Amino acid sequence: MITCAPANSHANSISGFPEVEFGRSADGLLVALVGETAFAMLPASDGRHYLATGWRIRKPFAQWTRSDFYGHCGELADEAAFRAKVEENAEHQRDERALGRVETASRIGTPWGPSQGATVYAEGVVFHSTAGHGGFQLAPERNRKVQPQLRAADGFYEEDECWAIVAFTFPHLFTSFERRCAERTMKASFPDAWEAITGNVLQTGESWKKDERTFLAEHANDWIVVSAITSDHDKDFVEVIATPGGKRGPGTEERRFLVPSDEYRIGHFGFVIDPERHQVYHGPSSFVGWQGRRAS
Repeated sequence: MITCAPANSHANSISGFPEVEFGRSADGLLVALVGETAFAMLPASDGRHYLATGWRIRKPFAQWTRSDFYGHCGELADEAAFRAKVEENAEHQRDERALGRVETASRIGTPWGPSQGATVYAEGVVFHSTAGHGGFQLAPERNRKVQPQLRAADGFYEEDECWAIVAFTFPHLFTSFERRCAERTMKASFPDAWEAITGNVLQTGESWKKDERTFLAEHANDWIVVSAITSDHDKDFVEVIATPGGKRGPGTEERRFLVPSDEYRIGHFGFVIDPERHQVYHGPSSFVGWQGRRAS
């Protein structure tokens, strides 16, 4: 069993592998340890908190400090949410241990550079780590099991989004936590394939990509901000550059607007100009690229 080394007298433990311990750091932070992964509930602005992680902190909780943590894993609503995240990670580590994945040396070429090590999930299902990225490699017979609309011809699936395709295809090789993450990623990034394969229509809020598509269709003829900067000429306003439908690229028409600072909120997919309230701006620009250009 992997345990904290050494344990703090204020820590409280929950049985099971790996052991889960909670405690307080030297600077009063709520912290936890799961195996060799450390967690902290760190304060953010406006009274909010976020989940931070560390690795192999070889000292008691009472000697931990904020500087021991470097990973950022999203916002936390409260202490209960922190404890739930820690327990979720413990569940994941237990499931992962039961799956018996094997670490092995590897030097093969991948789309992300030479492999610096690999994890074998099963025969023909291998995850490669490289200097800058990583992802799965499926053997041909494994790759043929991937749905055609999701299949990568070369059998490689990068770690940011496409890993979820592998987990979706071979769920028995992944932990419960990974399967939940894979489902969210599939819905967010591959909504059309998800709907076609499962027969379930995604509703608003279930898929980032589908929602973005809807947003852009609804505002195809509106001016959407593509760049913004606090105005040097009027501190109460944000100077923005907007294009029709938020399009970018050579030949795209651009216009400048001034938007009140207390009103400018980007939102999920961009800020939409209201022509009744936001007038086209022809004055001096705070954008370096616009300085010296003829007003338009």
